[in-house]
Amino acid sequence: MALRNQKATYDLLFKAVSETLIKLAREPKYLGAEIGFITILHTWSQTLLDHPHIHCIVTGGGLSLDGKQWISVRKDFFLPVKVLSRLFRGKFLDYLKKAYDSGRLVFQGNIAHLKEEPAFKKLLTDLYHQEWVVYCKPPFKRAENVIDYLGRYTHRVALSNDRRVKVRR
Repeated sequence: MALRNQKATYDLLFKAVSETLIKLAREPKYLGAEIGFITILHTWSQTLLDHPHIHCIVTGGGLSLDGKQWISVRKDFFLPVKVLSRLFRGKFLDYLKKAYDSGRLVFQGNIAHLKEEPAFKKLLTDLYHQEWVVYCKPPFKRAENVIDYLGRYTHRVALSNDRRVKVRR
């Protein structure tokens, strides 16, 4: 479905991710702060299969809700991954249903059956009952580590099926 609805899917991913991070970070029991973050869309897995997902780099804390102080995250902890996963799943699937209801999604080829409301509802139900994977790495120790991490993603040579393209390392 993501291949046939790339703009809608990617927009929903970014919206659900950002809303999830902001909402949970504002909760006093988790952090109680306004965080900063960068989101990066990846559309393929390491084996070059279609697998749209978002990587996030999040500040190691945030500005208190009253704007007067910096609140650091607890050591090696940002937000609980199960809570992140479930809130993200709920937001993404809600937005996906709204996109379907508004007619913004295209269902051609082997997903044509999803045009029918019962089939689409079954898909949503199946997706809702699966645990979704959220992975959180420990915080970077220094700002330089963030730059190094980003550089690995932004300065790679693209792969191509065109044999005329020379890959440089």
